[in-house]
Amino acid sequence: MINILEICKGAKKIGITGHIRPDGDCVGSVMAMWQFLTKALPGADVEAVLQKPSPVFECIKGVTKILEDVSMEQGEAAMPQRNYDVLIICDSIAERTGMGAHYAKTAGRIVNIDHHISNTGSGEYTYIVPEASSASELVYHVIHEADPEGDYMDAELAKTIYMGIVHDTGVFQYSNTSPQTLCLAAKLVEYGFDFSKLIDETFYEKTYVQNQILGRALLESIRFMDGKCIVSGIDRQTMAFYGATSRDFEGIVNQLRITKGVEVAIFMYETDTLQYKVSLRSKGGVDVSKVAVFFGGGGHVRAAGCNMTGTFHDVVNNLSEQIGLQL
Repeated sequence: MINILEICKGAKKIGITGHIRPDGDCVGSVMAMWQFLTKALPGADVEAVLQKPSPVFECIKGVTKILEDVSMEQGEAAMPQRNYDVLIICDSIAERTGMGAHYAKTAGRIVNIDHHISNTGSGEYTYIVPEASSASELVYHVIHEADPEGDYMDAELAKTIYMGIVHDTGVFQYSNTSPQTLCLAAKLVEYGFDFSKLIDETFYEKTYVQNQILGRALLESIRFMDGKCIVSGIDRQTMAFYGATSRDFEGIVNQLRITKGVEVAIFMYETDTLQYKVSLRSKGGVDVSKVAVFFGGGGHVRAAGCNMTGTFHDVVNNLSEQIGLQL
């Protein structure tokens, strides 16, 4: 365990970042740490650095104050200059944080809080627990270690941590949900925020375009390997037709995963010519993190991802070879 207030003692400028294309757990863990440190260290300049999150997360305190990561769109030259005394990396390794990777080169101290099994640690201070449900759950424990009396815990902070846990556990239905996770969720709900509304607005609700894309992905899905695998993909032409972005693909791979008889689900979308972003989900019989790591990605046993090059069928064939080693 680490004591984040001891690590940040004397720091004048603190940065908190997470992985590119931030999901609910990334946003939850980063913003929970931001909320805590802005209250616990009022003399420090604390910044959250992320690619612009989905608008559904604007209900989380501080999201509108994020220093937006422009590295993916505009390159390193467009990055604001920062020299952090402490850089805290949540739910990721430094290399997957966009601008955070650049800032890590000059940071005085680096803290890494994560639950990805593929993470071997970034920086001098690490708190990596692959058995944890989420980075947000780990951030709670880090905060509790520094503030055991809960002087800085309030409804907004509890809501933010809860939201992160909800997203990485699929509203407590995935196998990474432990008794400890449920006990923590119960503690957080006691702070009185509207958890039902939070879950609906950030997890379940979909736009009309998102429903159209989901329907298209399901309609064009293909089963293979005797029905044990299912794959679907969206190309840039289809994205343009619907006016969709990568944010509109949230939840598609999990919908594919619950197909009866399927062990592994694959969803991919085209990011450039012959370039695909791949998401993998498993019901447990296949460790998809091993598949993703083989192709330069990472993740968890049942949820992982990577970037791949080739035609749609080339990518599927290459993934099939690695999945087949475990089936």
